[in-house]
Amino acid sequence: MSHKRIPKRKAVIAAGSVAALGAAALLLPNAMASQSDSDDATATAKTFKAADVSDLASQLASQLGDAFAGSYYDAGNQQIIINVVGNNSNVINEIEAAGAVPNQVQNSTDALETAAATLKADATIPGTAWSVDPKTNEIRVTADSTVTGSNWDTLESTVEGLGSGVATITKSAGTFKTYVDGGDAIFGGGARCSLGFNVTAGDGAPAFLTAGHCGVAAAEWSDAQDGAPIATVDQATFPGDGDFALVKYDDPATVANSVVNIGDGQTVEIAQAAEAAVGQQVFRMGSTTGLFDGTVLGLDATVNYPEGTVTGLIQTDVCAEPGDSGGSLFTQDGSAIGLTSGGSGDCTVGGETFFQPVTTALAAVGATLGAGDAAGDAGAGAEDPGAVDPSASASDPAAGDDQAGAGEEAGAGEEAGDAGDDTGTGLDDGSGLVNINP
Repeated sequence: MSHKRIPKRKAVIAAGSVAALGAAALLLPNAMASQSDSDDATATAKTFKAADVSDLASQLASQLGDAFAGSYYDAGNQQIIINVVGNNSNVINEIEAAGAVPNQVQNSTDALETAAATLKADATIPGTAWSVDPKTNEIRVTADSTVTGSNWDTLESTVEGLGSGVATITKSAGTFKTYVDGGDAIFGGGARCSLGFNVTAGDGAPAFLTAGHCGVAAAEWSDAQDGAPIATVDQATFPGDGDFALVKYDDPATVANSVVNIGDGQTVEIAQAAEAAVGQQVFRMGSTTGLFDGTVLGLDATVNYPEGTVTGLIQTDVCAEPGDSGGSLFTQDGSAIGLTSGGSGDCTVGGETFFQPVTTALAAVGATLGAGDAAGDAGAGAEDPGAVDPSASASDPAAGDDQAGAGEEAGAGEEAGDAGDDTGTGLDDGSGLVNINP
């Protein structure tokens, strides 16, 4: 039995619809304008795609040793920036020979890793998060609105103790919480979550990835509220070293596509999983908020949710709201990047959102994207990366009954209750889940 796409409501908030439309336009064929190489300051550097950052940075890291201090992507010039400590001319020459741009910085990789370890030991406070920002060569520390009084004092003194130019604190107006839903809506145990990407499990069974906090919320998941289960959780991690779950379809004949539906008949084929790069443009699809784009801000992020600490996440400035967890973070060229985990803010005022890297999740659960020529909802392989139906309209990114991306929230309390008819009401147990049968 092939797995049908799951209807979702058109719940794009009015204030966010213009931004969502802009994101949809960026995904249309040839929407990305070519970049000029005329900038004198970087004329000798090669141009790269964001997907090239991981491989080139790994190569240079092994060559440069302790001088290597991180990397990021300059999307405007399509160049890879390599941070280095010291002024060794041989190091600079190696970077330039590889076509990258050297950038001398203060903090070494070891120094930033030590700073992150100190934060973990001394400032693991609910409502805080931190990640390495190679653009500033500092640790980006964020505190949500619940971090006050002695907790704020502890965080502030810990950051100050790291030394000048090592870390900065910003205050978020919102509250860090898990955004339980993602792409196609799935229901289990009174919670509503979302399918992220379809995959093939290690034993060849059809399956999908979603957020780990969905996987620990219920063992069985349906494609309809109060419907019969169609899939069972095989593995789930949350909190701890990630936020991901592998859920196997109960019917081994289930056929599942490798696409993300971005609304109104448009789809983006998913051809591979890829590492995120700081500075990279990414897209998130959500049935609560529609399609939004943004930029990767930091890697290896640690987030202290009310439920516990989660490590190894991607930090972005892509907005999200209750109903968006578990869903797809991807690139224009069809690379699966992440699964929506949580964050703060909303798509009216903005905020920060954290994602589980897909590459890490796949390795942990032993699954693959694209294996077995699967064909169904959102993630098992594709031959035409980044394909979008040029005849489809992008006027309503959240329209359509079969989007694949970020869905309606099974977490984050009462905020989800305002998003639509089927969100339910927030539970009072601190779990961040929403009761769909109040």
